[in-house]
Amino acid sequence: MNVAVSEPIMESQNKTGAALSPLLVLISAPSGGGKTTLCQQLLAARPQMTRAVTCTTRPPREGERDGLDYYFLDAGSFLKRVQAGNFLEHATVYGNSYGILKAEVLGKLRQGKDVLLNVDVQGAATIREKAQEDAELKRALVSVFLTPPSLDIVEQRLRRRATDSEAVIQKRLSVSRQEIAQWKNFEYLLLSTTIQEDLRRMLAIIEAEKMRSSRVQAPEF
Repeated sequence: MNVAVSEPIMESQNKTGAALSPLLVLISAPSGGGKTTLCQQLLAARPQMTRAVTCTTRPPREGERDGLDYYFLDAGSFLKRVQAGNFLEHATVYGNSYGILKAEVLGKLRQGKDVLLNVDVQGAATIREKAQEDAELKRALVSVFLTPPSLDIVEQRLRRRATDSEAVIQKRLSVSRQEIAQWKNFEYLLLSTTIQEDLRRMLAIIEAEKMRSSRVQAPEF
């Protein structure tokens, strides 16, 4: 696995000729909130956007490719990167470690690409903290919290999966309640309705952020 940070940040242009800085779009949601679906829709709607490839210690599943689906690392290599402070955020889930490399994100931003991060609430908090320490990340970051309008809908979605026991569902609901309470820490709150409407509003957020005066440079006359 080799991730390199490339040259200074590049800027794309809109139809008016004004320079546009790439965005680091962070989407978070409670369990069952629909962020994975929204991220898939967003990537399909914006071919110029790319996701940050995550590092993991879990073995590849059938059809997965290193560097495309994940960066597959052994536990020792992952730990060395943790100790070196290479990750924007990392966590261990069900015995496997996952992490997003700072070099992975900055490398793509410096190529002029919008970067999408799909992370949980805890990971989002870590990334926001790291962005405060890095001017490039701070300039690019846009944080969005996606949530159904009520906990009842979260419960309905969890039960619809028909994969969890009642005890697991109740535990997930308890965690979701705590996660939803963190919405005030995000720049945008997106109350989920339909897949199409969620995507429409997410695209509107991105277009608005592209035109923010701190990111765009008007053409010289």
